[in-house]
Amino acid sequence: IMASILRVNTLTDASSNNSTAMSVVNQGTAKAWINLNGTGTIATRDSFNVGSITDNATGEHTVTYSSSMGNNDYSSQTTADSGSGLIATLATEGTMTTTATKTTTYNSSISPTDHAVVCLSTLGDLA
Repeated sequence: IMASILRVNTLTDASSNNSTAMSVVNQGTAKAWINLNGTGTIATRDSFNVGSITDNATGEHTVTYSSSMGNNDYSSQTTADSGSGLIATLATEGTMTTTATKTTTYNSSISPTDHAVVCLSTLGDLA
């Protein structure tokens, strides 16, 4: 099997009117994401660069990355849906490490709550 590498500095559309530097593409893509069922026995629906998930407590999950982040200065965003129209309040809890992010979902009374759909995406540099 022959491997190939395509090396370019800029991507452009067919008319060359819109172009993007490869550094923008690399920096702007999610380095990890997950869609999980956060109720009952938690389970991953689909994911990228996620090695495992841990149910720490009600509404609290740790997402462990398959490939480590380059430093602790990345950005993680969490969204959640209870399936009943409840709007969730979200937080990244504790210290984010290069290997994992802990997130907690809350209800409108700001109590930790499990949600049917929990999604987390992480942007930053891989190690």
